[in-house]
Amino acid sequence: MTHPELVIESSPGLQGVATLSGAKNAVLVIMASLILTGGKNTLYNVPFSHDVLQMIALLESLGAHIKMSRETKTLFIDTSSILSCAVSADIMKKMRASILVMGPLLARFNKAAIALPGGCRLGDRPIDMHLHAFAQMGAEIALEGHYLYAQAKKLHARKFILAYPSVGATENIMMAATLVDGKTTIVNAAIEPEVLDLIAVLKKMGADISLFPAGVIEIVGVKELHPVSHTIIMDRLEAGTLLLAAAVTGGQIALPEGPGHSLEVFLEKLVEMGHIVDVGFDGIGIYFKATQSPRAVSFKTMPYPGFPTDLQAPMMVAQCLADGTSTITETVFENRMLHVQELQKMGAHIQLNGLVAQVKGVDMLFGATLIAPDIRASAALLIAGLAAQGTSTLTGIHHLLRGYNDLSGSLRNLGARITMKTELI
Repeated sequence: MTHPELVIESSPGLQGVATLSGAKNAVLVIMASLILTGGKNTLYNVPFSHDVLQMIALLESLGAHIKMSRETKTLFIDTSSILSCAVSADIMKKMRASILVMGPLLARFNKAAIALPGGCRLGDRPIDMHLHAFAQMGAEIALEGHYLYAQAKKLHARKFILAYPSVGATENIMMAATLVDGKTTIVNAAIEPEVLDLIAVLKKMGADISLFPAGVIEIVGVKELHPVSHTIIMDRLEAGTLLLAAAVTGGQIALPEGPGHSLEVFLEKLVEMGHIVDVGFDGIGIYFKATQSPRAVSFKTMPYPGFPTDLQAPMMVAQCLADGTSTITETVFENRMLHVQELQKMGAHIQLNGLVAQVKGVDMLFGATLIAPDIRASAALLIAGLAAQGTSTLTGIHHLLRGYNDLSGSLRNLGARITMKTELI
């Protein structure tokens, strides 16, 4: 059995031009939505992260025929032969996003059987909002052991007022509603760029969806949906991670495809720190030059367009090396501070009180043996290793491979000193 780990050396300021991958958080739900079409679909700009490979396995287990080209970042997905409505526990436990097939399966077949999903240890992340919504649409939900069974003679359109703008619940309700007679309304819906990319795909399929101010989405059901070709949006979270890697190493990089228009709050925080950030006139393309005297800034994670929870961990690394004290508040996931104890191993001065971290900047971090607890923490610890004096070893990198196409490769291309080490255990 192999035990892969990354060995990270103190690196000079990152320099150069970086290309971005397609957004992992967009492609997974878009792949799930193709169940609605019953035909031959093509997706471009696909990041072949481990989670994407797991979603491929999930769709194939339902009967889909899939071909992929890593060279052209293309997926060919034929969903016309999907007959099964059951997803195995082995697949579900590896990826939280697998719950997103429930809406499309209910819409197409009026039934679904799935095991409870797994994924990162970010807290309970309850799927109650999903199940409650399906029940309100007329589905009967039963939990037997670790399996959820949903069945409906007919789903019904209705109005939903979400207590919280959950991305997953918004997506699942929206996909289920596309083939339901009548008008379904989601109030306080999530409006993340990845949700908007899903809406774009569903409209290409022939769905009748309208987006209104203050997070209101209306879906008028249609009789059928058609296969699509679609290019996945660029990964704003990968862009943010690369910018922070340049920040903590004192570097200067360009992201020609960087979606600056979807990172405005995050980029403003970098400017507050003293970094130079220039965004293309159309919101596409980001040029970044790090200050040598970064100032600490405070921030709170929020649903879009607020500060992204997925960039909280890597942004904390930047605050560890900034002048002053910052207060970081996590409001989205209750267990998204697991990286704190790993950063403390490196000499970071962090006081944690529940979901609020007080970070006092230090002159230097030091190499350590680190364990990645989740996808975004793995990226944070990787870039912390680049800024630390000495050598760091990062295990638990299966999380990194789940969430990124090749983050360590992108960093190496910019001058980062990272090597993969594999041991037999």
